[in-house]
Amino acid sequence: MEKTFRFNSIAEFHAFCNLPGPEHPLISLIDYSKVSYPVDDNELKWIQHFYSIGLKRNVSGRFNYGQQQYDFDSGVLTFISPLQFLKLEVDQQAQAEPTGWLLLIHPDFLWGTTLAKKIRSYDFFQYAVNEALFLSDKEEQVIADILQQIEKEYQSNIDKFSGELIVAQLEMLLIYSERYYERQFLTRKKSTHELLERFELALARYFEGGKLLEKGTPTVTAIAEQLHISPNYLGSLLRIYTGQSTQQLIRNKLIDHAKERLSTTNLSISEIAYELGFEHPQSFSKLFKQKTNQSPLEFRQSFN
Repeated sequence: MEKTFRFNSIAEFHAFCNLPGPEHPLISLIDYSKVSYPVDDNELKWIQHFYSIGLKRNVSGRFNYGQQQYDFDSGVLTFISPLQFLKLEVDQQAQAEPTGWLLLIHPDFLWGTTLAKKIRSYDFFQYAVNEALFLSDKEEQVIADILQQIEKEYQSNIDKFSGELIVAQLEMLLIYSERYYERQFLTRKKSTHELLERFELALARYFEGGKLLEKGTPTVTAIAEQLHISPNYLGSLLRIYTGQSTQQLIRNKLIDHAKERLSTTNLSISEIAYELGFEHPQSFSKLFKQKTNQSPLEFRQSFN
């Protein structure tokens, strides 16, 4: 059985990569060209107990990160949360030398700062199925400059302002990354629109296939699983392209289906509520009025 390595500290990861010990125990910027994995075969698997932000080029192998495998020929930015499972396929015959930076941040470094909680709100750290960020040369330079500024700060004499200054630089890096992610979503029009079409089709099949009565209102997770992406990734796309969350769109589809049943059948309100997966008709009526400013009965009467 292949071994999965586990790194509890940044120092352990440095040792694994045949690097000198970190200058700071809780934060470290690694020159990726100096990383040397002690591999006996072509595959590495690991779990780490810290955040990592990687800006890489020419990595010798393929990295299982996201919805596909990336060869890192162009500048790619990756975000890894603590306890995520990673797999790297190493090409022992690669000619190009890998370059870039790898910033490691232990959660303890953020303790007592606003970023300790806020960092979890960035979608690119939360994806169960991640999405790597491709950068232009200009964008890559912006990120590299911030990374190097963070390194300079923790390498200097530590004082009471050091942690605050590093966190401020880290927040700036995350804000730029969020900007670049949105640009990436918006420029991937064809693949994104295909995904949105699949989302609409998955909802339509769910509502028209009798699954409401059997399983109740579809969950965000259930729809995302059908599309083979994470709920957070789906939510990011939908917010950018529709301005609404996945849950809002599911409920809108539910209300549309309810309107169709109310206007074309003689089923009672309770029967329609049950058909739509509601255990209590009152819950259905409350949601319907919230979305339409009419009760189900008032809506039905408007067609008579």
